[in-house]
Amino acid sequence: MRKVLVLEDESSIRSFIVINLERAGYEVIEAETGEEALEKLQSCSDIRVALLDIMLPGIDGFEVCRRIRLFNPRIGIIMLSARSQEMDKVTGLMTGADDYVTKPFSPAELTARVDALLRRAGDGMSAESKDEIVQPPFRLDLTKRALEKNGQRLRLTQLEYAIVKLFMENPGKALSREDILDTVWGRGYFGEPKIVDVNVRRLRIKIEDDAQDPKFILTVWGFGYKWNVE
Repeated sequence: MRKVLVLEDESSIRSFIVINLERAGYEVIEAETGEEALEKLQSCSDIRVALLDIMLPGIDGFEVCRRIRLFNPRIGIIMLSARSQEMDKVTGLMTGADDYVTKPFSPAELTARVDALLRRAGDGMSAESKDEIVQPPFRLDLTKRALEKNGQRLRLTQLEYAIVKLFMENPGKALSREDILDTVWGRGYFGEPKIVDVNVRRLRIKIEDDAQDPKFILTVWGFGYKWNVE
């Protein structure tokens, strides 16, 4: 069964989330504090998605997200918060989260977000052709779902891998934010196109020689982005 970690200190909200995820067929691991969540993630390696509340006693959700990414770049992470400020969304995504849901949210919305994240992470392990895409200095291993630059493996989240794969499959082609959103996040995604910009910013930090002067992921102003490697 697919496992999801729910980190939420308010028991009523946590119970609401747990009940609805279990109805959708997930096995749910619960945690009240960031410290407890990190312990459970370390002891239960088959958790596929983590839902992290931001406002917590002790270490907050942002810090939990940062620590998870130090040892697990592949797990899907969704931030949960009652806040709606733009900076909170950007902070959550830049610390390594894949998505952001603002309270209050409907059970259908949350389940759809978790489902979409698992599909992006290769839920069911649907096989890609045993192949690679080589565009120096990059090599994308489609079997291992891994990216190398100059022979050095880069630590990408599953979402970042999906974005790079889309770019490398379309070298030199201008892709709109909507194209990227539909392909990577899925049609019918509940969120906003701004999430594309934040994730591209995070990806540039990992793959560019100078993220402030990108050479590989170019901005097409007023439209989207273009992969500048042939």
